[in-house]
Amino acid sequence: MTGQAHDAVVQYPGGLRVRFRWAGSGQEGSVFALSEVGGNLTDLGEIVSAAPAGLCRAEVRVETPAGAWTARLASPIFDEPAALAWDTPGLLVVTYGFVTYGFESRTGQLRWHHRSGSPIVALLGSARLEHVIVQAEIETFAIDAAGEVVWRVAHSDVVAEAGLVGGQLALTSYGGQVIALDARSGRPAS
Repeated sequence: MTGQAHDAVVQYPGGLRVRFRWAGSGQEGSVFALSEVGGNLTDLGEIVSAAPAGLCRAEVRVETPAGAWTARLASPIFDEPAALAWDTPGLLVVTYGFVTYGFESRTGQLRWHHRSGSPIVALLGSARLEHVIVQAEIETFAIDAAGEVVWRVAHSDVVAEAGLVGGQLALTSYGGQVIALDARSGRPAS
């Protein structure tokens, strides 16, 4: 089955240019057909499955002042990859499907990965936080630069939207409930 791959290009501070390509299950050929040459290429599909070829696939191509690198990812669900440049630790944090990856932004070396129990809805960060926030459908995780979970909050309803507003994590559930958490601690905001 041949499918159309989706494309997006994002420019991040520090001279990082990221090209995302992704497609549905069994369509890795259309994602990888236009892979650019040069730099390191790492296929991380086996983090998700021993047989990633039949899953949804994504390719993240990063061009930096120090060179280029490419990472191939897999997901059991159709998803659009997302990323956040985290300057202080020098990471490019990428989410795809159920997994968050922490890459050395200049080299592409995988520092850590974290698997969620539900699909990831949003990836949020701020220069004022010592962690990134990964919002999955039923849980919120704060992950530090070493890949350790700093705090975790479970939710009783599926989270549909998440955003950082004034130091608070504002969550809207599928049922319309609005929840505010302190972005540093994960505790309910006062």
